[in-house]
Amino acid sequence: MDSTKQALKEKPGFQIWWRLLRPHTLTASFVPVFVGTMLALNEDSFHVVLFLAMMIASILIQSATNMFNEYFDFKRGLDNAESVGIGGTIVRDGIAPKTVLRLALIFFGIAALLGFFICMESSWWIAVIGLVCMLFGYLYTGGPFPIAYTPFGELFAGFFMGTVIIGISYYIQTLRITSEVIWISIPVAIFIGCIMLSNNIRDLDGDKINGRKTIAILLGRKKAINFLGILFIIAYSLTLYYIVVDMLPVWSILIFISVKMAITVIQKFKGKTKPIEMMPAMVLTGKTNSIYGLLLGISLLLSKLF
Repeated sequence: MDSTKQALKEKPGFQIWWRLLRPHTLTASFVPVFVGTMLALNEDSFHVVLFLAMMIASILIQSATNMFNEYFDFKRGLDNAESVGIGGTIVRDGIAPKTVLRLALIFFGIAALLGFFICMESSWWIAVIGLVCMLFGYLYTGGPFPIAYTPFGELFAGFFMGTVIIGISYYIQTLRITSEVIWISIPVAIFIGCIMLSNNIRDLDGDKINGRKTIAILLGRKKAINFLGILFIIAYSLTLYYIVVDMLPVWSILIFISVKMAITVIQKFKGKTKPIEMMPAMVLTGKTNSIYGLLLGISLLLSKLF
């Protein structure tokens, strides 16, 4: 256990709880809210309180989902002191599993209160969609048939955390939804799916032993890495197409600054077989999503200002 903690450079104190949130995955919560809100800003609709409420609620739901993951994987015996890519709060830091579960439920509760406020200011249909998103967050690793253990984890994660969150973030600002918003959400959804895929590539061997049927397992590590590269190409190609057809502003060419990071992700994965060796590639996948999403949102802001 000590060797794993040293290799991962894990520290005690506040860092224990910070790791539990799995910060490298939180990009999947704030990027869609930012992009959806900037799309609304281009339609002359922006309410800062709604933006902040949506941002905090999204981060809380993602954090709670990570905690459910930590709790249920431990309960199923999938995590141990040597496991990489987890918070390690239970198996390495000795925090009681029930404490992690309670904290996840508290985060869900706060997110629900924020959702109630958002609904009061927009539409009560948001409550239905929000509850479905929270249910997905629980069922991703909870319940009798966890989605994360199937080939559909990346698809569900990309759809709910990408397209749905962008759509909600846009709708609460404008009280409408457009087909363009849905189309623009697709590359972001792909990048979020890539985060899940890179996680599953790293965990392939352990997941296979434990009976999971992820895309990475079905394809095999080499083909899964190639598939990850293909997804990156599709996301960037779609963005370029949107710029050409004037669905996105010319400023959005800025997103191609992140291409080098995507290429590096693939390079860091190739030839690696141990989870600890693939952690840098996994973390960089999240950073690629962050840079892509932030640059996309900034490009929309620049087009509004200039």
